[in-house]
Amino acid sequence: MTPATIYDALIVGGSFAGLSAAMPLARAAKKVCVLDSGQPRNRFAEASHGFFAQDGVAPLTLKAAGREKLAAYPTVDFVEGEAIRAQRSDDGFVVETLHGERLYARKLVLAFGIRDHLPDVPGLAERWGGTVLHCPYCHGYEFLNQPLGVLRVTPMSVHQALLISEWGPTTFFLNGGDRPDAETLGHLKARGVQIEPAPIATLEGEAETLDGVRLSDGRVVPLAALYVATRTEMTSPLAEQLGCIIQDGMHGPLIVVDQIGQTSVPGVFAAGDITRSMHNASFAAADGVMAGVAAHRSLVFGPLGL
Repeated sequence: MTPATIYDALIVGGSFAGLSAAMPLARAAKKVCVLDSGQPRNRFAEASHGFFAQDGVAPLTLKAAGREKLAAYPTVDFVEGEAIRAQRSDDGFVVETLHGERLYARKLVLAFGIRDHLPDVPGLAERWGGTVLHCPYCHGYEFLNQPLGVLRVTPMSVHQALLISEWGPTTFFLNGGDRPDAETLGHLKARGVQIEPAPIATLEGEAETLDGVRLSDGRVVPLAALYVATRTEMTSPLAEQLGCIIQDGMHGPLIVVDQIGQTSVPGVFAAGDITRSMHNASFAAADGVMAGVAAHRSLVFGPLGL
């Protein structure tokens, strides 16, 4: 029987954070495996904005280019699959995929990302990433000075409504919920945000286009884009299985890491949306580079050398 390959580092997740983490390890000629489920969070968006020198390029195009560059290094392997289980082994860690493949590595970098829980509003899911959005820095300029909306979903939705008004006239949809308190209403009024208390019946428009929000009383509020601060969850149970400390962030659970991406479990690093409440491509890539460098340093110096 052929002995199993023991990688210097296994990167769980093959999008911006994961590929960025793999690069410094590859450039140190370490044996690296990138395990990729092929379901990045940003696959619904047609363009990634604000990313250095790549503004407006499709996220999947950027991912493919990053993977191509990484594949030029002979010590890098790619495995397609979903990680479902992880534990310590004699030489480090073993990760099992959905199809039963077992991968062994001395160090782990978790970069598997998160998924969004979308509100149950007719017409919303099919517009996600097009005209239903979460980040104005990523997708705000394209709708500049047009009528915009914010759907109240979490306590952070008020903050989002105040912020979105910077890009255009904004309506805050309570969707049948309670009115904000007097102080919050004062802040919203100061920013020119309109309050719409009625429940939403559906979003209207052809294909991904958003023409407006139809309310339960039949009225239609014209809109070009609707912003939603979704609740999120991690796409993999690995961090919990390994015993990493997890805390609740503004939008969902986050893996606790230090300034170099080290989790509470020695030898396990994490990067990207699973470690921070503010999400975009630049942060994910930067976090990935730091975690990759730290993983390499831990291979050289050991945990106490970091």
